Amino acid sequence: MIRKVDTWGDTYPDNRGLSIILNAMNIDVGARLRAIRQMHALSQRELARRAGVTNGLISLVEMNRVSPSVSSLKKLLDGIPMSLAEFFTGDFNQRTPAFYAADELLEIGNEAVSLRLVAATRCGRQMTLLHERYEPGAATGDEMLAHRGEEGGVVVRGRIELTVGTETRVLGPGEAYYFASNLPHRFRNPGREVCEIVSCSTPPTF
Repeated sequence: MIRKVDTWGDTYPDNRGLSIILNAMNIDVGARLRAIRQMHALSQRELARRAGVTNGLISLVEMNRVSPSVSSLKKLLDGIPMSLAEFFTGDFNQRTPAFYAADELLEIGNEAVSLRLVAATRCGRQMTLLHERYEPGAATGDEMLAHRGEEGGVVVRGRIELTVGTETRVLGPGEAYYFASNLPHRFRNPGREVCEIVSCSTPPTF
């Protein structure tokens, strides 16, 4: 059998058989790879780094300007990771919900600090959107928090004491905050009524 060497340095049998099969199955390899990459929140550059190829090649595959061999496709999928079987049989065009009922928000907090996460199961989610609820005197803990990214929020009800770095301020309804999350920060409810906040952070921490 004739063997070829593709641009990624792999040797593989003549790839015409694979093309015939994919056409028969009506599979758009480029669109499917792009959907899977985005589902896993990977840029072309990051997937290329994981797979050991150039991001330009991934771009060509996603635009269907290059038809990858089985070995080359497996090399790309190993960077996700995902098996060839999952790639060919999975339904990656399912619509994700745009709306969520109150009981569909996932509770990831506790009785003192309720953190209800929107779209918890959404694949490739790019942000953390929370409905936060602080009981009187409740706080995020004694230690300051710090992580990569940015976050912001609007106080809907009650008051929240927010410390960011060396600065502390008490915010009331309608007031907001936005800061780089690598700055040490802490939330505390100093009042006698429940405090509610709608907040967002990116990249997602939950």
